[in-house]
Amino acid sequence: MAVHDIVIVGANFAGIGTAHYLLRHTVPALETRNKSTTYRVILISPSTHFFWKIGAPRTLINDKLIPLDKAFVPIADGFKEYSAEKFTLVLGTATALDENRKTITIKPVAPSTTTSVSYSSIIVATGTTSASPLWTLHGSHEESIAAFKQLHKSLPEASTILIAGGGPAGTETAGEIGYNYPKAELTILSGSKHLLPRLTPSIGAAAESKLAAFGVKTIHNVRVVSATPNGKKTTLELSDNTVQIVDIYIDATGGRPNSDFLPASWLDDKGKVITDHKTLRGPVTGVYAVGDVASYSSGGILDVLNGVRPLCSSIQIDLSASSQGAAETKQQ
Repeated sequence: MAVHDIVIVGANFAGIGTAHYLLRHTVPALETRNKSTTYRVILISPSTHFFWKIGAPRTLINDKLIPLDKAFVPIADGFKEYSAEKFTLVLGTATALDENRKTITIKPVAPSTTTSVSYSSIIVATGTTSASPLWTLHGSHEESIAAFKQLHKSLPEASTILIAGGGPAGTETAGEIGYNYPKAELTILSGSKHLLPRLTPSIGAAAESKLAAFGVKTIHNVRVVSATPNGKKTTLELSDNTVQIVDIYIDATGGRPNSDFLPASWLDDKGKVITDHKTLRGPVTGVYAVGDVASYSSGGILDVLNGVRPLCSSIQIDLSASSQGAAETKQQ
């Protein structure tokens, strides 16, 4: 029996959602059509836990609004319904990819030598890494948990707080902190002409007005140039040549694509995987991408959720052709 390994690199919203859809819908349909081939889904994750990062602005407030054990959930628990013949979870970080051999070099989570995973088809769902572990995983989920616990401890005692970044994460965080800790002097730097710069100026102005009602000061067209810890405080150099010293500094300025392990020819000038915006096919046959790391995405959960079904449909179409399926599979 021929085996076709569909490898998904990345296991947060994009990777986990794609894995479930493949296992529940795409793989059964393919095996009904191609009875001489069995299909396996291999999910590679640098963390044992899924991070519900949508709730991060509320999770950081205290340990009551969204308990940490609700924000971080073991990935393996969500895949118990699938047999070992159909699904494998590999814990490690992808560090390199050999396009000719179709192998991915993995640095395991547990102390060990590097290993490799072979793929027949590959889905890149590695997302982005933010400057702060409050918004994305930086390897193990424990680093993010530590960052949340530190804020839980320091927020009630803080007199001055500055948030850099006026996107959804920064704006919502300003609202949560302003509401829950009204005595603190809270400032948000939009880094643009208005808050929520991907939306219309009127929406940004409305958000600024609501934050002002909580006592939040919004400053536009100013960015943080450098941040230096200074005991329990942080010294910030700003792009307007001023310096601020604050009790808490929260960097919510976004992230960079996790694509360093991929061939440069697969990437655009922003480091994202070149992806057809309708089919989510990548630059090479058998390569796909979904979520923030893909060029079709403007960032945000809707681009992830709306991408899973088209992606899996493309895979089903591509692998249904017996000649292509035979060419890309390997003997067990």
